[in-house]
Amino acid sequence: MTHPTDIPRDLGAVAFPATLHTALWLAEQGLPVLPLREGKGPMGNCRACRNNACGGRPNMKTPGPCTCAAPCHAWAAATTDPHILTSTAWAGAWRQAAAVAYHPGGAGITVVDLDNTDAIAWARQNLPATKTVATTRGQHWIYLGTMTSPNAVRPGVDIKSLMSYARWLGPGTGIVSQLPDAVQALAVKEPAAVRPPSRPVAAAAPVGGGECRHRSPVYLERGIAMAEQRITAAPDGIHKAVYRMFLAVLSAHGRCGCLTDAHIKRLFTAAQGRGESLRHCEDAWSNAVAALGM
Repeated sequence: MTHPTDIPRDLGAVAFPATLHTALWLAEQGLPVLPLREGKGPMGNCRACRNNACGGRPNMKTPGPCTCAAPCHAWAAATTDPHILTSTAWAGAWRQAAAVAYHPGGAGITVVDLDNTDAIAWARQNLPATKTVATTRGQHWIYLGTMTSPNAVRPGVDIKSLMSYARWLGPGTGIVSQLPDAVQALAVKEPAAVRPPSRPVAAAAPVGGGECRHRSPVYLERGIAMAEQRITAAPDGIHKAVYRMFLAVLSAHGRCGCLTDAHIKRLFTAAQGRGESLRHCEDAWSNAVAALGM
């Protein structure tokens, strides 16, 4: 990633604010830019887009259908188009702007925002060296590659990449490195510690009283493995997916009493690996038991 070392002082006869001079230079380098108001926040939405009345970019999480000409919707407004940056719709924002920001993900990079000296010390011990930019309280470490943008991945460390913005603070020093696995791993939530269900299996799946269709342990193992796989691979609606799989397992294997705590723990582990809490797992299990009249 090539960063500018100077901001041009003259862009012709047009009297642009200094922030716009900076923005135009950065746009030439391939950085999608946007103005920031005092306090490092993005410009507020225009009247037509206030409170996302336009229906686009709800909570700034997705680009959405909005095509507003003004610099609305924070990171989603970032652009490299000089015609947009110098348009009448953006003029007022540049006059108010206190700083320039850019959309790292739009430029194919990730910024690891280290907010204090402890965070910097951690990065030096655990992350590969890369281009660094000094901030007010710490440093930005810039890597080539994109990822999600979670905050507080560890004390004093935020990630700014896709669907996020970072303040432009200068070209920095060093050479940009490829985004390492160690940074991407910061965005992966550790599943909560799994403990067996609070209710014993015998209470959820009565022992005996039903025909055992397993014939061999393979039948039960296949059913548990399939449920684990489907929970793990569910694209969305994880609550419903977990309930459906619990219901399917209990329907097929719950009445003969062959399920054990180990089997249920495997299902809970798969669900918690997708972000389900232990409470949600227990509720889904209880609801499935009740639905089958067990």
